[in-house]
Amino acid sequence: MKLLYITPMINGEGGVQKVLSIKTNYLIENYDYQIDILTQDNGHNNLFFDFNSKIGLFDMVLSNNKCLKFFQYRNKIQKQIKISRPDVIIVCNTELKALLLPLTLNYKNSIIYEIHSAKNNESKKSNSNIITCSINKLRSLLKGFFIKYFDTVVALSPESLSQWRVKKYAIIPNPIEKNTTITANLKSKKVIVVARHSYEKGLDKLLKIWQLVLQNHPDWILEIYGTEDKSLGYKKFVTKKKLNNAIHFFEPIKNITDRYLQASIYLMTSRNEALPMVLIEAMNCGLPCIAYDCPVGPRAMIVNNINGFLIENSNENDFVNAVCKLISDENLRIKLGKNAKLSSLKYQIEPIMEQWNALFIRLKINHK
Repeated sequence: MKLLYITPMINGEGGVQKVLSIKTNYLIENYDYQIDILTQDNGHNNLFFDFNSKIGLFDMVLSNNKCLKFFQYRNKIQKQIKISRPDVIIVCNTELKALLLPLTLNYKNSIIYEIHSAKNNESKKSNSNIITCSINKLRSLLKGFFIKYFDTVVALSPESLSQWRVKKYAIIPNPIEKNTTITANLKSKKVIVVARHSYEKGLDKLLKIWQLVLQNHPDWILEIYGTEDKSLGYKKFVTKKKLNNAIHFFEPIKNITDRYLQASIYLMTSRNEALPMVLIEAMNCGLPCIAYDCPVGPRAMIVNNINGFLIENSNENDFVNAVCKLISDENLRIKLGKNAKLSSLKYQIEPIMEQWNALFIRLKINHK
């Protein structure tokens, strides 16, 4: 079986890149697949995660001109198809030019679209003016229209799928690479967050929440792991508010499991998510999780007051109260943490990759 993945980059430390490394490595090592990955604008240099050496890594450099970029994108993918000769193409890209591929490519086999974000992905702070709102609505409508032309759309959860009106689909969640046998003892006065500094991850909300939590629990520490974006000024905010002793920033690390095991609570204040790997990993380490009920990932994983707390989106007071409740009640932390560990077991890699293998085989047979 030959696969061609098309994605903007694989050299980041985000969930999409991690999942892609886990899945492609597994398919090669356990099913003997041949896999190529096509990125854009040097998106395969200086890899953070480990990709199997048998994977063919290719890249296309695109023009800054939007019109020219679209035609270059299509033409360079067409050339890559001649090189890779894939049985199935998998697209992991939220841009409109990627959603147009089933209509623009000269390709007779199956094309899959993987949904890795909410439909209306708030990656940047948007202005409330009429023009911006109209453009965002149009973009959302076009995404919904063009996604129907893919042979199969793969969503990470029923909640994610519900945002799209498609008839040909599969629901396959993200897998965890290894089931963690050790569980956090939940006695440390540490809370952990793993997220890059971006608007969609909502760290601005998190810092304000932690500032309020410290009023009742000044001896607890918040650790944030993720690539810094200085333009967002999170570190400046912490320094200005004199919170440096209570909030610690760290660059991304590969073995994040060790840091989960040293913490007692996991927090997520994202504005939108798909099926966040960080929640799966934290729950697998036995951490009770608190997250905003943003579109759409956390609600697929957190059962309120069973394995964590799912907070009404942007309800700061309820979020602060939930954090303080877990901090004050170690027995509740342990109870929710045990349930979180059990909840994570459905994301084990073997059955999930069996679903992917079955899907690829079915699509290949259907196009013979």
